[in-house]
Amino acid sequence: MTSTLERHMVTIGGQRVGDGPAVVLGGRVSLRPHRGQADAREVLRERATLAEPYSAADLPAIAALADAVVVGASWTRDIPLVRAAAGLGLPVVVERRPSASVEEWVELAGYCAAEGNDQVVLCEGGRLDLGVLRAARAVSGRPVLADVSHDPGLSAAAVAAGADGLVVAGPSRTAPQEGGAAGQAGAGAVGVADLRAAEEAVTLVGALLRPESPGTLAECREAIDRVDAALATLLERRAALAGVVQRLKPVGGFAGRDLARERALVARMATRAPQLGEERLAAVMNAVIEAGLHLSEERARP
Repeated sequence: MTSTLERHMVTIGGQRVGDGPAVVLGGRVSLRPHRGQADAREVLRERATLAEPYSAADLPAIAALADAVVVGASWTRDIPLVRAAAGLGLPVVVERRPSASVEEWVELAGYCAAEGNDQVVLCEGGRLDLGVLRAARAVSGRPVLADVSHDPGLSAAAVAAGADGLVVAGPSRTAPQEGGAAGQAGAGAVGVADLRAAEEAVTLVGALLRPESPGTLAECREAIDRVDAALATLLERRAALAGVVQRLKPVGGFAGRDLARERALVARMATRAPQLGEERLAAVMNAVIEAGLHLSEERARP
């Protein structure tokens, strides 16, 4: 198998995973800590995005109250439970055991598909191995998620490595956010702030590194919004750095502009944006530079 395989796409909770932008999936609930001593329907309450069973007895509740079933890393060798989970008809999220190779991971996903359910997504969790994540996505053709519940700070790195989505144990993205039962069920490990951090990663890093081919006007506008968000973030950072430059230069402000350096900057940018070309980029960058200089002057006023 190669990276030229046709890409799979799986819909989980109304979100398309593996096709288009990266997504964030909150509301993950595991029934394993309850060790079969709790009512699965009570734990899941109204709805969960992702649910991991403790045993086959939990599967009816998951079928009724979850958008996808998780084949957890700790029970990937429990083949009867894997087969029963795949037989629910829900999307199946297959985690990798820490010791499993890419081949073993992909083989288990194929095993689920052989049960008649090809809605299979791979998921790298625990101590993330982003190289393994990238390799599995390439050789399997299947979407790959990164579970960043234990370290949301890895969200940007995971998207940059090619993750089709991020999993957090926070509030569900498909359930009511204010007091919703699914949100309460999943909010223990990761809070709303970490969920927002994951969303920022898929927006900003995804806009820079993830190719998109929107098929509708709405999808195209959403893609443009993500690019504009990345642009705004970069422009704000550029303005801050330009302010430092103004303090370090012997002559600051508009009088200190280095036009030769600006022309060289535009020429370098044109190699990255040849369709825009130097003339259009020069106009854009002039506006950016002037905005930064005006901001710097405003801040320097007593």
